[in-house]
Amino acid sequence: MKEINQIVVPVDFAKQTEKLVEFAGYMATKLSAKISFVHVTEFFQGYDMMLGSISFKDVEEKLKAANDEKMKNLIEDNSATCNGGKVLSGDKVDSILDYIEKQKADLVIMGTHGTKGLEKILLGSVAERVLKRSPCPVLTFNPYR
Repeated sequence: MKEINQIVVPVDFAKQTEKLVEFAGYMATKLSAKISFVHVTEFFQGYDMMLGSISFKDVEEKLKAANDEKMKNLIEDNSATCNGGKVLSGDKVDSILDYIEKQKADLVIMGTHGTKGLEKILLGSVAERVLKRSPCPVLTFNPYR
C-alpha cells in the first residue's frame, strides 16, 4: 500500500472551513503527512457580455487579494502540518484536480455541503465530481455534523 505523505485540502473559506482544517490537521499528524491547501475562485464570464461596458475586473482583483490574504493566514496558522497553499481562478473541479496532480497528492480531504435534491441537480457537487475523477483517494468530511 502506498504511503500517504502529501494531502491536498480544498477550502472555500466558509465558516465551516475551520472544522475541515482541524480534521485535516489531525489526519496529517496521525499519518505523518503534510497538507497543501487550495482555494478556487470561479468567476462567471458572462456578466461582462450582459452588461456591456461594465467590467467586474476590479471586483475580481479585490476578491483575489482577499482570498490570497486568507490563504496566507491559513498557512501560517497551520504551519506545523502545512507545506503551502494556492489560490486559483477557474473551474473549481478542473482546478482542484490539476492542483492534486501537480502536488502529487496521496490523499485529498475535502468537505461536503450536504446539498440534495433539486439544489444538487442544478448546482452539482464539487466534492462528488472531484471524488469521481481524482487520481488518488478522496476522504470527504461533513463539517455540519
